[in-house]
Amino acid sequence: MTGPEKAAALLARKHAGPPVTMLTAYDYPTARLFDDAGIDALLVGDSLGMVVLGYPDTTHVTLEHMLHHVAAVARAKPKALVVGDFSIGTYPDAATAVANARKLVAAGAEAVKLEGGVAQADKVRAIVEAGIPVCGHLGMLPQSVLEEGGYKKKGKTPEQSTALLEDARALAEAGVFAIVLESVVPKTAEWVSSQISVPTIGIGSGEHTCDGEVAVATDLIGTFPWFVPPFAKPEADLAPQIIAAAAAYKVRVQHTPALGQS
Repeated sequence: MTGPEKAAALLARKHAGPPVTMLTAYDYPTARLFDDAGIDALLVGDSLGMVVLGYPDTTHVTLEHMLHHVAAVARAKPKALVVGDFSIGTYPDAATAVANARKLVAAGAEAVKLEGGVAQADKVRAIVEAGIPVCGHLGMLPQSVLEEGGYKKKGKTPEQSTALLEDARALAEAGVFAIVLESVVPKTAEWVSSQISVPTIGIGSGEHTCDGEVAVATDLIGTFPWFVPPFAKPEADLAPQIIAAAAAYKVRVQHTPALGQS
């Protein structure tokens, strides 16, 4: 299937089900493993800035970083839809957004994702008209963390909820195939999901409140123990196993007689 066909199939899941499954992936082996598990979409997220590159937040991620990791994931030739994140500052206007979306597609992305609502609708429309599927992102916006002074829950008040719905409708009308809702109050996430025509994909927005879920790979498999979001639901705890394997390797090497020694 082509990228647009995969995106259209996920859009149809809004009413046909089952819920959409999305995981982040930043490299070839992870992409292959998650694809073998049957995950619907692989998001090459700018979260790689923190969990792969060691930055304090996503605002340090560049387009070059994204292109490098998108290409690695794409080499796995997954059946899943490969979604490439726009990095901060790479979609200031419609023309630039289309140009950089094309760069992500050339690297191997089959769809792109950007943050924001009403203000981004013209950019979404332009990218979609260029034949590239777009996933929206509302709620807590990691690229705005410095302006907002931290990661804050969204949709707490009627005014915030109404604004979220307005943003979601604008994105849907502009042509997105899905919208990530991050750190939105569960009641609001469920309400917004029920009011729009495209699937919502939740993260930190409660269970069974959206039309699907996305999780960060390292949260899922337990390979970034230094910070685990409170909403994360790990399915494995690999960090201790990795440390143990490395320690066992060290013991084996250092306790094996070198050549020429008895």
